[in-house]
Amino acid sequence: MKKYFALLLAGVMALSLAACGGSSSAPAAPAETQKEEAAAETPAEEKAEAEAPAAAETAGEIKTIEAGKLHMATNAAFPPYEMISDNGGFEGIDVEIATAIAQKLGLELVVDDMEFNSVIISVQGGKSDIAMAGLTVTDERKQNVDFTESYATGVQVIIVPEGSDIQTVDDLANDKMIGVQDGTTGYIYCSAKVADGGYGEDHVSSYPNGAMAIEALKGGKVDAVVIDNEPAKAFVAANDGLKILDTEYIIENYAIGISKDNPGLRDAVNNALKELIADGTVKTIVDKYINAEN
Repeated sequence: MKKYFALLLAGVMALSLAACGGSSSAPAAPAETQKEEAAAETPAEEKAEAEAPAAAETAGEIKTIEAGKLHMATNAAFPPYEMISDNGGFEGIDVEIATAIAQKLGLELVVDDMEFNSVIISVQGGKSDIAMAGLTVTDERKQNVDFTESYATGVQVIIVPEGSDIQTVDDLANDKMIGVQDGTTGYIYCSAKVADGGYGEDHVSSYPNGAMAIEALKGGKVDAVVIDNEPAKAFVAANDGLKILDTEYIIENYAIGISKDNPGLRDAVNNALKELIADGTVKTIVDKYINAEN
């Protein structure tokens, strides 16, 4: 489903060490002696910086917006891919996969939670390193960010109240009002012109997140909600009187968005992701959240 998304890593400056000098007529100290004297007079903090490798080097020369960190732009209201945990942290499929990628790169994951339609903008603007929010690969988004290979498949479905006269996708064309989340592919598809396979903007109401779209459905403000299958199951389970139609609206692929100005990070993240897919880590994470709910 989702959703629209350079970066510089400050390197540690190398210190130039100068030998202590006497008068201009004094003989120069041997090279080894000069090094020892310079090291002895170098302040402790500068000495530690001089001895420590640059952050870019420890991360394999990749560039991130903050040394030692990998900032992930997401919208943590999209279960089971990203959500706020009971302790106020973040959890979900995307969060765990991103954590595993960061570990492979020698970085610490930082989750930047925001509205979904700001996720790609955050990456473009150099405020986050990666966009990972159940983000669907589309031609339009490819113009704004680069994508890794896909790590999951999303299915758009339709949620309606029990007893609704909407039984199939075709029924949405019968002058119905459709609820969607801002900036998502659900919004893109549904608000498109009828000639392009959509229903027109006049028949679509968008909301900051899926939960608000569901509240609008319960309140009778919209007739149906189009959203990804996995969050749809979570919303229906938490709200009596709603159901998911036994029909797929569209199938799409999720991937990680990265700034076009940072090909080094793109390649590093993509390679780490491919390793995690190959060794079964990604499948284990997905199964942890999805198969347990089926």
